[in-house]
Amino acid sequence: MIFTAHADGRFDLAGRTTRCALGRSGVIAAADKREGDGASPLGVWPIRRILYRPDRIAPPQTRLPVHPIAPDDGWCDAPGDPNYNRPVKLPYPASCEQLWREDHVYDLVGVLAHNDDPPVPLMGSAIFLHLARPGFEPTEGCVALQVWDILQLLALAEPGAAISIVDVNPHPILESVTALGEAPAARPPRPDVRVLGPGSEEG
Repeated sequence: MIFTAHADGRFDLAGRTTRCALGRSGVIAAADKREGDGASPLGVWPIRRILYRPDRIAPPQTRLPVHPIAPDDGWCDAPGDPNYNRPVKLPYPASCEQLWREDHVYDLVGVLAHNDDPPVPLMGSAIFLHLARPGFEPTEGCVALQVWDILQLLALAEPGAAISIVDVNPHPILESVTALGEAPAARPPRPDVRVLGPGSEEG
């Protein structure tokens, strides 16, 4: 089963459309994804396992592997470290993200199979499915949903379930046709979505 996050903030969930948040820098081809660029990688990413805060939420009902988060759990984001894009225990000598947070973003987390088999330095780390911030503020590259949407997704998910991140820009062929003055009828307006390309820099 594949659940689809669209770059314009739509999320396809079991036959209905709900809202999601993606990276603050938009979406980017997975091959161009870089550590810290704030972009969500395009592609289909299996959900490896589910993490949850046992002091805040009950274990979710799902057929995916489920593990509680502990106060000393972290995730390494140092590209030069042997444990890059892997879970670690805190304190840790290299840069890492703390999973036990003051806010509620990581109360429920789906670890996505991005750059993990094996991790390649600088190609991005900690791409998760997690809880959305108030107002669906953009993420650092993850996919964020409201808690009840994640719970429904997990209840439906079977082993092998994945999150697909897709762009919503028109196909390049349509752009070429338009340039020739032969725009197809009833072409939908192009959403305002920022997509990073090779060599792009964050603003």
